Amino acid sequence: VQLVESGGGLVQPGGSLRLSCAASGFTFSTYFMSWYRQAPGQERELVAATSPSGRSTNYADSVKGRFTISRDNAKNTVYLQMNSLKPEDTAVYYCARRFPGDYWGQGTQVTVSS
Repeated sequence: VQLVESGGGLVQPGGSLRLSCAASGFTFSTYFMSWYRQAPGQERELVAATSPSGRSTNYADSVKGRFTISRDNAKNTVYLQMNSLKPEDTAVYYCARRFPGDYWGQGTQVTVSS
């Protein structure tokens, strides 16, 4: 199993970023996929998750209405569209495949600052 995130960077408050996670080594279309984040000095938290088909999603209260998780099963890729970014969204963002197993990407840094 390999998960490779991309798309992080520095953005001003109110801006947008789209993260991508390219998956390989398993049958992507049959697994739930998730995005987590971890800010300095804080525990890792679930940001968003999507069902294998993509028809069912859930979000942390802190990102509802601003972030959108989606997936393209033909490309074995899951995305996180982040809009109206706030400084408190600053964190390392991780793609994960869990339950069963526990697989994580290397993370991508998102910094929201003026």
